[in-house]
Amino acid sequence: MNLIDCIANSRAWSGGRVTDTALTSAELRADLGKHELVWVDLLQPDRAALLELVDLLELAPTVVDDVLSPHERPKVTRHGESLFFTAYATVLDQGQLRTLRISAIQYRTALITLRLDDDFDIDSVLQRWEENSTLLEQGVGALTHGLLDFVVDSHFDTIQTLDDCLEEMEDELFLERRTHGAFAREAFDFRKTLVSLRRVVLPMREVVNALVRHRDDSGDLAHWYEDLYDHVLRASEWTESLRDLITSMFETNLALQDSRLNMVMKKLAAWAAIIAVPTAITGWYGQNLPYPGFAHYSGLWASIALIVSCSVGLYVVFRRRDWL
Repeated sequence: MNLIDCIANSRAWSGGRVTDTALTSAELRADLGKHELVWVDLLQPDRAALLELVDLLELAPTVVDDVLSPHERPKVTRHGESLFFTAYATVLDQGQLRTLRISAIQYRTALITLRLDDDFDIDSVLQRWEENSTLLEQGVGALTHGLLDFVVDSHFDTIQTLDDCLEEMEDELFLERRTHGAFAREAFDFRKTLVSLRRVVLPMREVVNALVRHRDDSGDLAHWYEDLYDHVLRASEWTESLRDLITSMFETNLALQDSRLNMVMKKLAAWAAIIAVPTAITGWYGQNLPYPGFAHYSGLWASIALIVSCSVGLYVVFRRRDWL
């Protein structure tokens, strides 16, 4: 597969207005240099297409492995005039976290996005660019900002959903009639989801910070990137607070289980003490030696009176001390 065959979307802008929507020239370099601002979206490029792109933009060969690696972490690397970065949007699908990968190369006046599959919603990114077309007059940094802003917003949506789920778990935590095993499983699944989310959210601080350091455009985009970085920090801090909260809930759940177990053991010990009284009395009267009341009804009634009085006395004492 050659490079041109991988182009799924493309746009060219001049003065914030779209001038071309089909960059299919045999010489991609000519298209990149002809327009004021260019976006090219490559879908499912293979190694041959990526090697062609590396030669075209004079990138390091390691970019090919970075794009094709299935578990690449979010990062930014500089290659001459180009910046290569990888990020992950997130979405919760029926309670399961899905990470949607997007890689991109910022080259002079062009942004080239690379997608290994069609899961990433690139149409929503394009819609953001079109809704804020005046910002595109600031150059390729505006395209990069719009792309990363969409990624960070997806993180916020996911974190907000997880926060709502955590509030529901908090309400269940102190319910008397709840299944401890089900709650523990739910908390464990939540922690696994949160760990996966942190792996893509926390490195975004490095990504945005590196892009800010390497920006070559005018300072008009500075406050936009500062706002984006602030959102990244908020998402990271929110994720950390969720981790601390689920850890606290997990420990509280264990403490409640221990408390309930101690209560059960206390009640069992109290009832065992009560039951021990008639056992001891009937054992005394069951001995094969003469004793006061032996072979007389008076002995029977005396034993019954002792059993009832001692058992009732112990029950009253235990109730007053909240042991029963």
